[in-house]
Amino acid sequence: MKKIAIIGCTGSIGRQTLEVVRANPGRFEVVALAAGRNRAALSALAEEFHPKYTALAQDGAPMPEEAYAESDVVVVAASGFAGLCYALEAVRAGGRVALANKESLVCGGELVLAEAERCGAELIPVDSEHSAIFQALGMRRDAPFSKLILTASGGPFLHHTKKELARVTAAEALRHPTWKMGPKVTVDSATLLNKGYELIEAHHLYGAPYEKLSAIVHPESVVHSIVCFEDGAALAQLGYPDMRVPIQLALTCPERLPCAPQLNFEKLAALHFERLPEEKFPCFGLALAAGKAGGTAPTVLNAAAEVAVGAFLEGGITFPRIAETIEGALSKIPREEAESYEALAAADRRARDCARRLVGVE
Repeated sequence: MKKIAIIGCTGSIGRQTLEVVRANPGRFEVVALAAGRNRAALSALAEEFHPKYTALAQDGAPMPEEAYAESDVVVVAASGFAGLCYALEAVRAGGRVALANKESLVCGGELVLAEAERCGAELIPVDSEHSAIFQALGMRRDAPFSKLILTASGGPFLHHTKKELARVTAAEALRHPTWKMGPKVTVDSATLLNKGYELIEAHHLYGAPYEKLSAIVHPESVVHSIVCFEDGAALAQLGYPDMRVPIQLALTCPERLPCAPQLNFEKLAALHFERLPEEKFPCFGLALAAGKAGGTAPTVLNAAAEVAVGAFLEGGITFPRIAETIEGALSKIPREEAESYEALAAADRRARDCARRLVGVE
């Protein structure tokens, strides 16, 4: 029986991880649960799964190091920049880390990977796109390839004009056409910032130079990513949009267990692909530029995005102002070397303060 720790157990990925645990009785033991602020939900889960360790970030009580050391798999599903410290703690324990927190690699990819190598940790991606690449590479992050193509649904506003985008509401942005996710990542999918994040993640996870990375719109969300090889062959991973599949695989690989329905190819009928419209969704280009700049630039990008998306969800700014806020913060906060977690945390604080001024929230 595998011992599982779930950091971010009350969020979307955390809840679906627990669905996988419930669906496979006798295979997993939940030894640690950590949540952010939802005390009632954490208490209910603790009563159901009886973990040895629990922690609520709001109380300022960290998860004990023993919780990481005693776990066979640590699922890092905490949201935002706050997840980076948990990812670093998890890899330092030297076991398997199922990484679902994008910001860990977007902001601290070099630090996380260096610590994982130093401590002998096994890093398994949980994002559907990166899990797809991982599978197409034979479940090896070091396998050779010539190009990685990440697919994007295009979100709810794919065919909107720029004028229409200026009038969209938060409620409309939260109606993702194919995936059910938390509010921040759902808005990031609507702006296509999320796809820019994923290119940065792929750069770190697979040692891919940016010229070997691209994204393409695939509205059905059935093809989750494509790996191209030198001989002209391409391998893709297909499946209905269901996060339980990459979550379960991260827990059990290389073993595969029953999880989601098989694809019905006759009902699918057709799969469509089209160019990603960068000119309408500037957040994608801003993310790519920050990733190429490296250092603290991706941290500034993410911090400004967290502030701007929060303001948009509260009705304080328009949809286009999200990109404008990110661009403003990137232009005002100088890039520095990402030498330590402390350097990234300082850049995160400066960028948040800058973004708050830009959106009019002090």
